[in-house]
Amino acid sequence: PPGRKVLIVYAHQEPKSLNGSLKRIAVEELSKQGCSVTVSDLYAMQFEPRATRNDIVGCLHNSEEFNYGVETWEAYKRGGLSSDLIEEQKKVQEADLLIFQFPLYWFSMPAIMKGWMDRVLVQGFAYELPNCYDSGLLKNKLALFSFTTGGSREMYAKGGISGDIRYLLWPMQHGIMHFCGVKVLAPHICFAPEYVSEEKRKEMLTAWAQRLKTLWKEEPINCSPEWYFK
Repeated sequence: PPGRKVLIVYAHQEPKSLNGSLKRIAVEELSKQGCSVTVSDLYAMQFEPRATRNDIVGCLHNSEEFNYGVETWEAYKRGGLSSDLIEEQKKVQEADLLIFQFPLYWFSMPAIMKGWMDRVLVQGFAYELPNCYDSGLLKNKLALFSFTTGGSREMYAKGGISGDIRYLLWPMQHGIMHFCGVKVLAPHICFAPEYVSEEKRKEMLTAWAQRLKTLWKEEPINCSPEWYFK
């Protein structure tokens, strides 16, 4: 609906890739609906994935012994995080929906995207103990993981060699997004695009465009271990 804000966090090196096309379609389709869409193109931004002392501007809370979690929490409270983090947090804060678009690397997200999670979702901003899971600080937001795999749908079935694809979504959807209070829409998975025909890849893009048309009517998944492991 008009006025909704979307942030697409995108991790792929090649604009002409299927991931690049999926990202482009999301921008086009959501903009057409009147949403305002922002993209964090992590590779193009040369986003820094490492969690280091450089993320804190000015004096450390404890200069004797460096603790990243404590230091970023303290820095967040006094507005002393590095400018790249402040910028990403602002985009997250304003977004109603976060879309993560990436190729699956080793059952997980690419390092540059994991680094975005590690550095952007700091304590004080995304969660505040005991305010996590349903009371996480990013509640009232939605997230959607849209990704491509190398393995086929059969490999990622419950009885398949790789196990149910939902097992790998547990750390990403539950351990990160739900922990921060974000509600999660069903993932959008394009299985093994490299091993299918051009026609099938076009169908994958069409299916994504179709889904985006009614995305705002979707209900989030049941954020419980049952969804992943039953």
